[in-house]
Amino acid sequence: MDYDLELEKAIAKIKDTGAKLVCIQLADGLKPQAQQIEQAIRNETGARVLIWLGSCYGGCDYPLQVKNLGADLLIQWGHSEWKW
Repeated sequence: MDYDLELEKAIAKIKDTGAKLVCIQLADGLKPQAQQIEQAIRNETGARVLIWLGSCYGGCDYPLQVKNLGADLLIQWGHSEWKW
């Protein structure tokens, strides 16, 4: 199944915040896309990327340990579209 990862939104947020170390958290079904996401972020922003390999059961499953890693920004991808 193809997903619109909306990488342009993530990249814009990284640029807007000036984040230098970005942690990405992916639902299990999206973890095969991790390298593609990491490369796009690195190429477009120059930011370093950490890939969180732990659980991701939705927006409330925030990895508390990220703050100990020194990440400037956490971006979380899931399978479902959020209606704003």
